[in-house]
Amino acid sequence: MAAIGVHLGATCACAAVYKVRGRGGLGATWPLREGSLAGVGGGGPRPSLLPQGLRGGWSPEGTPLSTGWSRRRGRQRRRGQGHSCGGGLLGERGGESSRPRWGSGRERTGALPAAHFFAVVFFFLFSLFLTQVVGLAAKQSRIRNISNTVVKVKQILGRSSGDPQAEKYIAESKCSIIEKNGKLQYEIDNKLINPEDVAKLIFSKMKETAQSALGSDVNDVVITVPFDFGENQKNALGEAAAAAGFNVMRLIHEPSAALLAYGIGQDSPTGKSNVLVYKLGGTSLSITVIEVNSGIYRVLATNTDDSIGGVCFTEALAQHLASEFQRSCKHDIRGNPRAMMKLMNSADIAKHSLSTLGSANCFVDSLYDGLDFDCNVSRARFELICSSLFSKCVEAIKKLLQQVGFTADDINKVVLCGGSARIPKLQQLIKDIFPTVELLNSIPPDEVIPIGAAIEAGILLGKENPLLEEEALFIECSAKDILLKGVDESGADKFTVLFPSGTPLPARRQHTLHAPGNTSSVCLELYESLGESPVNEGGKFAQIVLQDLDKKEDGLHDILTVLTMKRDGSLHVTCTDQDTGKCEIITVEVAS
Repeated sequence: MAAIGVHLGATCACAAVYKVRGRGGLGATWPLREGSLAGVGGGGPRPSLLPQGLRGGWSPEGTPLSTGWSRRRGRQRRRGQGHSCGGGLLGERGGESSRPRWGSGRERTGALPAAHFFAVVFFFLFSLFLTQVVGLAAKQSRIRNISNTVVKVKQILGRSSGDPQAEKYIAESKCSIIEKNGKLQYEIDNKLINPEDVAKLIFSKMKETAQSALGSDVNDVVITVPFDFGENQKNALGEAAAAAGFNVMRLIHEPSAALLAYGIGQDSPTGKSNVLVYKLGGTSLSITVIEVNSGIYRVLATNTDDSIGGVCFTEALAQHLASEFQRSCKHDIRGNPRAMMKLMNSADIAKHSLSTLGSANCFVDSLYDGLDFDCNVSRARFELICSSLFSKCVEAIKKLLQQVGFTADDINKVVLCGGSARIPKLQQLIKDIFPTVELLNSIPPDEVIPIGAAIEAGILLGKENPLLEEEALFIECSAKDILLKGVDESGADKFTVLFPSGTPLPARRQHTLHAPGNTSSVCLELYESLGESPVNEGGKFAQIVLQDLDKKEDGLHDILTVLTMKRDGSLHVTCTDQDTGKCEIITVEVAS
């Protein structure tokens, strides 16, 4: 028995599956996502974007370094209890290097192939040959068929012509929209297409992909909707899903799904807390403050800003690329829709890359008048270009807190969701507002809401399935403490524990190291230690060096270190100078 949780964003639709299998069945959720979406894979570091070889560095003495010299580390497996409402729950992230597994007791079954992780890109193409294309293929054809491509159908679904949101959508749409018999319809090649029919095709695509991945039918679905969705919009969405063959068990609000994904209020139902859900999607920013009390969610305040979203960051970067093209090639292409669409596609890929890498390459073949365009953009440059957008994103938090009469200290947890919440600079700005608050981002933000919907589906399935009960799970864990070496104010060695022993894998950590500004290179050393044993030089297993840093007369170097420990125990480390965007990457493999 399986059910699917679906989140329809403005620019893509994501899904996660809750599956009950076998005797004493086990529930498992995992995101369904397409590895080639916008040129990247699932959550976390994108293997397809990393260098083919390991990147080394140089120590201050000039000794060449690489990851090959480091000792390989082991791992351990811990037996634990899966926990969720209605059954054992194993949450997994998508991507080329991660696959979900589920089992019952000591039994292990195979992993779902990585190719089946997908998100349907929210594009629908009606071609001249009367064929309908949904997803990434439609997005890739948009440049040549922009007038035949439907995007952001969620914004018009269930709305009438007098609705301000509908009028705004009609004004921005490249596809003709007319009103007939009191309903808004797309006009493509003299044919009228209802928005509900477009949504039905998207649901059908998701159903087809889910069934292909599972090898069995998937009929039950829980769908998430924005908090400000009206009854007409909810009905239209539910009817479209039903027309695609789904049994819609429930519609739930996106903030509630985000809390369910992290089990907030479920593991300790007697606790009381205030949680801020921050969702930055493709076309809007939604912030919600929720009181969690005895497992019950109560919305205290919510605000949605349709003037900012992930597409705004893409447009800002595309405008910068257009300026670079004008500077180098003496052509202003801002008035050329086809050329700007190509730049938007390149900027979108670069934006995703900059969430994990210090720089990204933007290349467009034959951008204008037969001229190719090639440009590198650093993360620091991207953050400077989008500085006003970042300010707008964090000011919305302060306004909502003021509206509800809260200070930052009144918030106990912050949940990040929405694809654009992956941006490291945005996460850091939110941390600055809530320095003592737990920031929940261990689940890739664009997968949080569909996973929460899948958990809700599991709850509903559990009510109908008497065989559903908790089963033991084997969880991969780190065998030793992983520490980063630094110095305190007195100059003595100081070790910061990044991964305590027993940390469930995969896991991700971020740490900012402050180095003296008068140095031109920084060496970061990683150690391992067991229990209360003192850390010694024999425990060092890797180091990474950033060199050729710009010296500062005043101030410090801010070095952002991102460490990702995968399920097999391998450790991926990225160090980035926040001022220049210079980046070094190493990978420490596992002992065989």
